[in-house]
Amino acid sequence: MDIQEIEKLITANAAVLLYFYNDNCATCKILRPKVQELISTNFPEIEFRLINAEQYPATSAQYGVFASPTLLVFFEEKEYIRESKNISIRELHDKIDRIYRLSF
Repeated sequence: MDIQEIEKLITANAAVLLYFYNDNCATCKILRPKVQELISTNFPEIEFRLINAEQYPATSAQYGVFASPTLLVFFEEKEYIRESKNISIRELHDKIDRIYRLSF
């Protein structure tokens, strides 16, 4: 996704999770299905998008993403959560849940 598409996505949705990854990242491949399941099961109002950081380096740079995987979670167009590299699903759940309950 390019920068304009992401900006439209963030503006059009109350909550968005951007998952920046690259195809050579083992952690990215292992973590992706876990994050997708977490969001679809527990936080259905969050719009989930995958962004290949190698394919869209300008987008990654614009959002200050320099490591893979990196997750950015936006609520009402504001970034609330930023996690990179070794991410705990339990901790991610707790961080999202705190804000999600206030928003929905």
